[in-house]
Amino acid sequence: MKNNMKATDIIVEIGQAHEGSLGILHSYIDAIADTGANAIKFQTHIAEAESSALEPFRINFSYEDASRFDYWKRMSFTKEQWIGIKQHCDEKEIEFISSPFSQAAVDLLESINVQRYKIGSGEVNNFLMLEKIAKTGKPIILSSGMSSYEELDKAVQFIGEFGNDLSILQCTTSYPTPAERIGLNVIGELKQRYPDHEIGLSEHTGRIATCTAAIALGASILEFHAVFDRRMFGPDAASSLTIDEVKELVTAVRFLEKALQHPIDKTDIGPYVELKKIFEKTLAINKDLKKGHVLTFDDLEAKKPALQGIAASSFRSVLGRKLSKDKQQFEFLKEIDLA
Repeated sequence: MKNNMKATDIIVEIGQAHEGSLGILHSYIDAIADTGANAIKFQTHIAEAESSALEPFRINFSYEDASRFDYWKRMSFTKEQWIGIKQHCDEKEIEFISSPFSQAAVDLLESINVQRYKIGSGEVNNFLMLEKIAKTGKPIILSSGMSSYEELDKAVQFIGEFGNDLSILQCTTSYPTPAERIGLNVIGELKQRYPDHEIGLSEHTGRIATCTAAIALGASILEFHAVFDRRMFGPDAASSLTIDEVKELVTAVRFLEKALQHPIDKTDIGPYVELKKIFEKTLAINKDLKKGHVLTFDDLEAKKPALQGIAASSFRSVLGRKLSKDKQQFEFLKEIDLA
């Protein structure tokens, strides 16, 4: 790990946690801004442009929406409301990011000057929208949740033709994601396959450990859902971190960054010179022995501190040698004691 590594990009997703309430959404902005995360991510839905009455529910959770289409309508906001949302983020000095799900949503986000785009896992093969976004010239974060390497290669190549700054996230589209499907190994595979791009993890386990493990494995971007309480209503609540957990995670990530920025040279024992004198040991005799006794393994003990005679690491050098004088039990053994 290079000492000049960038700080981890910590993106907290509200997603649908606001349940269509503008007031709840703004309360999430306040709460997440206080966690130390650097970005907050939304989803920009325009039901008529992205969906139809034929779209089934991923999870049939809703008590108030007759269809998935109706749900997306309830999750949408007006342009004026989006302007207010972004302004609130700007005031809180936390970056506003959103995932569009239609051409119309891209136009809306462009009109409020979004700075980065996140492509959801279901949109990787939507080259129509990918081109729309790529033509903005803005950075793109691509989530790979439902993509094979063949599909991901095509999307990366397609976006690459436009020259956008592109990041790629390992993701498992499962809410919540069980341990055996997280795919932490894919982080390393992505880093090897796409060495010119930042690699990260979009995770849905609802656990801090997953994100910290990803950092240790080289991820430089973390994205995860947040909710006030996992018992809340909504499709993503069970796979989200709570606000308090987000704070804990940010602290843990910044701690790990510092550790990774300072590699240790195991050939340098300079910091331990004084401690080694205290903790390492010197050979001693474990019983009263007379002059002329031939030392065996069973005659020896090792005692602190070091440097009081023959080092414990050199015990084999005394085996078979005779004592030059009587030695009492637990006395240190020195070279002068040997014939």
